[in-house]
Parts: sequence; C-alpha cells; structure tokens
Amino acid sequence: MRTPVSAALAAASAGVIFLAGCSDNSSNTPVSGQMMDGHSMNSSQSASDASAQFNNADVMFAQMMYPHHAQAVEMSAMATGRTENPDVLALASAIEAAQQPEMDQMTAWLSEWGQPAPSADMGAMGGMNHGSGSGMMTDQEMDSLMASSGPEFDRQWLTMMIAHHTGAIDMANVEIEQGSNPEALAMSRMIVTSQQEEIDTMRQLLG
Repeated sequence: MRTPVSAALAAASAGVIFLAGCSDNSSNTPVSGQMMDGHSMNSSQSASDASAQFNNADVMFAQMMYPHHAQAVEMSAMATGRTENPDVLALASAIEAAQQPEMDQMTAWLSEWGQPAPSADMGAMGGMNHGSGSGMMTDQEMDSLMASSGPEFDRQWLTMMIAHHTGAIDMANVEIEQGSNPEALAMSRMIVTSQQEEIDTMRQLLG
C-alpha cells in the first residue's frame, strides 16, 4: 500500500443508485412549468434559463446523490485518528473537499427548482445498501469501519469507498442518459471521470 495518489487528487470526487424502477420514461416527465425540452436551448439563453431547465431525472439525481455524498464525507472524516497511512488520509481529504461543495450545489438546485430540500438521512434512500448496487454502506458496515484502526481500517475504508464510488458512477451515468439540466449533467460527467480515477488508485493501494 505504497502507491502514490497524486493522480486521484487532481480531480473532484463523489457518490447513489437509480434502480431500474427509477430509470423508466417517467424520469423525463416535466416537473414544473420551468422545465424545457433539452433541445430547446439556444445561445441566447441566460445562465439562469439554463439553471431553470430540469426534469424528474435531475431532481432524483440531486435528492439521492446528496445523502450518498453525505455518507462519503462521513467515511472520509473517520480517517483522522484511525490511520496514519498518508495515501488514505490524502484521498479522504480530497473526497471530503470535493463532495461537500457538490452537496451545497445540489441543495441550491433543488431550491431553484422549487423541489423539496435534500436530506443527509440515509433513510431518504429507501434503505439501499451496497447489495442493491447503490454503493451505500449499512449501519453495521459503518460501525465496523468506525471500530477499526491502522491497516485494518485502511483495508475496510478502501474496499467500502470503491463500492461507494461505483454506485455514484452508476447513478451519474443515469443522469447523463436521462437528465436535462446542463449543470447537473456537467457534475455527473465530472463524477464519472474523477471517481473512476480514484477507484483505480484505491485498487492499487489494496494491492
């Protein structure tokens, strides 16, 4: 576990899953009078017009990614005091620094769209766990991680964060396919790129 993580730290990180039931045609149904067809925009539209463009998939992305990010931030905060591995500590710091601003941005989008505010409560994700493909950790897994330290913490943290990132990438890809809001689409593409880079680094650290 001596591989550098400089490549991972060059990009922002993040993580929930859209199950098959969340991926049907209803995700493209207008949410409000502000929603516009994704092909109706032109260069004369202002930034505020672009922000106002959204559909159900965009709302789902923001509301479900928020608690997913919240758990990643919680996992990252656990690293302090539980490991002295500089690579793990650097990754944890980068993940926390990238995902908190994204949580703030998702909250702002939902407010602009007139949608309910997101919740960091993991129950908002319907009890999903990594077995469902979301990458979310169960309460038992989080307790196990919190109780560990040293190399065992590193192993658990890296393994869990790989699963967590994989779930975030799956969700981001659904937003890319079905979403309408340009800013949410841009964030999704960033998530796919940056988190895949971090997954590659974490797998190297696991050896």
